[in-house]
This record gives sequence, C-alpha cells and structure tokens, in this order.
Amino acid sequence: MDNINVLIIEDTIAESDALVAVLSMYNYNVVGVARTFAEALQLFYSKPVDVLVIDVFLDGNPEGITFAETINAVPDAAKPFVFLTSSRDRQIFERAKLTQPYSFLMKPFNELEILYALEMAVEKFYKQPNVFLSEDQDTVISQDYLFIKKNKALKKVLLSDIIYVEVEDRYCKIVTEHEKFLILLSLTKLMELLNPKVFCRTHRNFLINIDKIIEIIPQDNLVWLKNNHNVILSDKYKDFANQFRILK
Repeated sequence: MDNINVLIIEDTIAESDALVAVLSMYNYNVVGVARTFAEALQLFYSKPVDVLVIDVFLDGNPEGITFAETINAVPDAAKPFVFLTSSRDRQIFERAKLTQPYSFLMKPFNELEILYALEMAVEKFYKQPNVFLSEDQDTVISQDYLFIKKNKALKKVLLSDIIYVEVEDRYCKIVTEHEKFLILLSLTKLMELLNPKVFCRTHRNFLINIDKIIEIIPQDNLVWLKNNHNVILSDKYKDFANQFRILK
C-alpha cells in the first residue's frame, strides 16, 4: 500500500509549508512544491502525481488556471486538482470553473476542507461519487490502483500487485505481493470495476489475478498462485481455465 502523491503549486512559502505539514501528518506524499508555472510543469511531468493542490495566482498572475488549462488539454495527462485562492474576483472564479476543478477553496485553508477536497477529487475524477461518505464502501478503483480510505487519509494499491481477493463477511480481503488488508466493498461490486480479462472468479468467495497463477489442479479443486498461495476452484467456475492454451 502506497501513499497518495500530491503536487502542491503555491508561491507563498508560509502557505505551502502549512499544506506540506497537514498533508504529511495524514500520510500523503508531497512529491514537490512548485512556485512558478514552469516549475509546476516540470514537476508534473517528472513526478508520479495522483492529485494536485493549485494556487490560482502565482506571482500575482492567474497562472494556476493556465497550468490547469494546459494539463487538461493534453490527452491522458489530466489529473484531479483542487484550487486554492484568496481572490474574490468573480471573473477569475468563472475562468477557473471552466477548467473543471474538483473543489475551489478560499484561503486561509481549513485542514478538514483540504482533506475532504482531496477525497472528493479522487471520487469525481474516477466517476465513483460519494464512496468515502458511504457506510458500505471505502474504495475507489481506477484503471491501475485501488484508492482506499484509511482513517483520515487515502492510500493506494497497485492492481497488478494483487494476487487474490477473498470474501470475509461484508469485506473483501485483498492479498498482494507485499501485504494483506480489508476493504469495505462487496466482491460483486469489485468485479464490476475490475478488468475481467485480468481478474477471474474461481469460487463464490475468491477472485484471482490470472497473471499470478502458478498451477491449476482441477482434480484437487485448487489453483496455486504466486508466493505459495492457493485458492479453491469450484466446479461452477472451472470453465475459467478454458481461456488458457493448454499444451498436452
């Protein structure tokens, strides 16, 4: 499980230091602080960024908005971002709104507002609204990661690291190459969001990453997986093995 990578674009040192302190306290990983438009672009394209906090004004000019316009215009470069500003100018707000920020917060920022804004940004960007406010779900799923609400922060898990998933009551136990953890999400819902070409069901309680298969033993109703894990292969789901080319 990794920390969420946040890029801060803020030219006021006191404000950026306060943001770094708050985000670090809640285990977000600040990958950099940009003071200018040029620095922002350089960091954005050289660092692994999951979400951004952007000051609307840099050195007195609305270059935070220009930066947002720039990354939105590049295919596959867009990331969720939150605007911060002390400006009350309606025209600036209207221009900023066109970039489709996920929140627009006034300075001085409030700690909880920033934390909530980052959660909302991830939810909305991946089109899975109200997940972190729900009583029966705590996980947003992207093409590459699980974003999991843990305490007051978000964590991420690389989907390709998952070996298998097992149902435990209302939870799914995720077993990766590095650790195990529980998410508050049904297996049915998880399957709707995962790539069926990569994740297959072998039993009503098990979902496996087919890239982690070591051996399939139909006569024993078992599938052996990487790191010496094994899961049940029930008769109902034995047909999943037909997708593999088997040499005899």
